[in-house]
Amino acid sequence: MKQLNVLTAKIQLYVPDEKDQVNLMQTMTAYQNACNWLSQQVFQSKVLKQFLLNELYYRKLRECFGLKAQMTQSVMKTVIAKYKTCKSNGHAWTQIEFKQPQYDLVWNRDYSLKESWFSVNTLSGRLKLCFEKKGMRRFFDGTWKFGTAKLVHKFNKWFLHISMSKENQLPELAETTQVVGIDLGINFLATTYDSDGKTNFFNGREVKHHRGKAKALRKQLQQRKTPSSRKKIKTIGSRENRYVTDINHQVTKALVENYPKGTLFVLEDLSGVRQTTEKVRVKHRYVTVSWAFYQFRKFLEYKAALNGQQVVVVSPKYTSQTCPKCGHVNKGNRDKQRHHFCCKKCRYQSNDDRIGAMNLFRKGVNLIETDVQGA
Repeated sequence: MKQLNVLTAKIQLYVPDEKDQVNLMQTMTAYQNACNWLSQQVFQSKVLKQFLLNELYYRKLRECFGLKAQMTQSVMKTVIAKYKTCKSNGHAWTQIEFKQPQYDLVWNRDYSLKESWFSVNTLSGRLKLCFEKKGMRRFFDGTWKFGTAKLVHKFNKWFLHISMSKENQLPELAETTQVVGIDLGINFLATTYDSDGKTNFFNGREVKHHRGKAKALRKQLQQRKTPSSRKKIKTIGSRENRYVTDINHQVTKALVENYPKGTLFVLEDLSGVRQTTEKVRVKHRYVTVSWAFYQFRKFLEYKAALNGQQVVVVSPKYTSQTCPKCGHVNKGNRDKQRHHFCCKKCRYQSNDDRIGAMNLFRKGVNLIETDVQGA
């Protein structure tokens, strides 16, 4: 079975020449202005087909904003994609505004990337720039394909956000050498139980404390209702998002590196976590429902695939209420307040997160047995 892995890499570009910096900024600003102008036309006409937009506005875009041919086509694709995304998400038809300078790049047309340099097309011609190569060498082995990229200017630095794809051969379930059940939570970000009977806990107390402080500070700033407080709230939100992403990267990387090729990771399907936690007390709801469980899953999936491992998602039904020893299911088996599990039938006791991991491990084993029997 094959799986297409798609990653987005963030690469820092080095632009020491001030003229080159001005050139890049002028190109990005022209691209942004063209996107906003075309967005106004699309909002009024509701035309989302590129060949029609090309007939109507191609010459106008080139004349008014000085764009080159490929840049003009990219502007159309960028605007169309934004409106289609809003439409598919069920948002009302409103005019989309591009608030920051940007530049979407097409591989081998607007940009090219080699092991030693990055080349980008601008209003004043091609620029060749150096970039931070740390962590990028493995993507030049011929197995990765580069896709659309975005040029970004942030914190007085230049970055390239580039999508890359690679097809991986996943092992069959019957070839699995190790099964790992992973229970995700708040007090413990991840609790694992594997085929060797070992349990590992990834403590989440520090993360919980960090996010609690951010929440309290955000509440204080919201009460002020000043422009500076709103700006600070946005900064805190951005910082917290980066923090959460970094933690998810660290934990998923540790999991993949701790287990060999052929490992099957079993996760709960937590896509409905917001709906299932509506009964949580309001003061605890933010911490309970806002952790990026889906992001954790996606990180683990792509890292596992690159390492010859696999991730499956199973129903979370009764995973915290089922005794892994005798199979007895009872809501009273689990004490949420004490994070303790005690089976009403056989009296088996353990940490409730560990019980969840054990039950997920068993579901993974059952999947393999079913796959072998059906083969």
